[in-house]
Amino acid sequence: MNKTNLKNIDLIVKAQELADEKFSKRAEMHDDEAIFPKQNFIDLKESNFLTLMAGEEYGGQGINHKSGNIIDQWQITKEFAKADMAFARCWEGHSNAVLLIDQIGNEEQKRRWFNGIAEKGDIWTAWSGEPQVKKPGQKTSFGTQIQEIETGFIVSGTKIFCTSAPGADWAILFVSPSGPGGARHNSGDSDVIMLACDLDDPSIEFDDSWWSPIGMKASVSYLVHFNETFIPRENLIGYSGQYLKENWQVKITPQYAATFLGGAEAAYDYTLEYVKKQNRESDPYVQHRIARMSMNIETCNLWLKKTSDHWGAGEIEQAKLASNTSRYYIEQLTTETIQHAIHVCGARSMIRPSILERILRDLSFYTRHDNHDQVLATIGKAILGEMHDVSFFNGSKKTLQTDQILFNPQIHSKS
Repeated sequence: MNKTNLKNIDLIVKAQELADEKFSKRAEMHDDEAIFPKQNFIDLKESNFLTLMAGEEYGGQGINHKSGNIIDQWQITKEFAKADMAFARCWEGHSNAVLLIDQIGNEEQKRRWFNGIAEKGDIWTAWSGEPQVKKPGQKTSFGTQIQEIETGFIVSGTKIFCTSAPGADWAILFVSPSGPGGARHNSGDSDVIMLACDLDDPSIEFDDSWWSPIGMKASVSYLVHFNETFIPRENLIGYSGQYLKENWQVKITPQYAATFLGGAEAAYDYTLEYVKKQNRESDPYVQHRIARMSMNIETCNLWLKKTSDHWGAGEIEQAKLASNTSRYYIEQLTTETIQHAIHVCGARSMIRPSILERILRDLSFYTRHDNHDQVLATIGKAILGEMHDVSFFNGSKKTLQTDQILFNPQIHSKS
């Protein structure tokens, strides 16, 4: 059951206010200049959002899957995305990193890093991207090599799609001692580790020449070079393979969908305002498209709630299936919603400064984060009882069910 309380309702309202009054007004500038939304994060610190996913004993709100209130995070992400999808992506990276530290990190790590977030406004992110398939003209594959020494780890190589690269203070690196691939592109689930990396290290270089996308420009997801970067052993988070064994990727998958939905809701609001200004409420074709947009958005919100309810109830298998179904279905419905908006508002809606022009670019780019054909195939495999990879949709193995022990209240009651 969803456990949104009055405190969290206040947080969602505050998120709406920040999005409307501040973030939306900066979105066009961030997009035009492809710059990190630094001031937005300053506003988040001042409003106590940066520690949102941390436990209450560390100054957070204790929002997580076990507490049954993870939908509150998704709702806040959605509000930020209504103002600026690229900024919402940066927020996703930060809040997910905080969640992982809270749920997997040890006490010393929580005290140290959460204090840095609360006191100094440290911004976090999480990076995995090391695709091993080269595109035409690419001479070498991206990837990192890890050397383990007595005092820690030495990281060399490259990662791409490093969201918030020039703006974040810390990054959780998903790497593997057995070779390149990060988490998403590595078949060795058992040896993927998480290392907290201080991005002020002079051995780290950011390459912005790689980043020239059609949309999501302000997510500044650069290419990053690690030149024998030392990471102390105390910055190792959790045990080897824990991220995938406990299915953390499928737990955060719905947040991507929440960002899609935020963009679609902004497009819907824009379209309603346009129709009223043009006095086109009596047009039957407009009525059809407005109805479809409204039903699409309501359906998306219901899927997020259903997914959150499953996680909160400890219904692990249903939650994993719902997470991936939400990811797939919300992409389809939000993409359709944007097309309805464009049909209603016409060619002028595709010319700046119309926000539809930016939403279309951002949504078109961000929904490619996963291959929706593979997502759908994974859902089908789960229903049919076939072997499948719930995290990245590109393998044939079933992930271990360690999280059933962590989250199933019936198992806890028997112990």
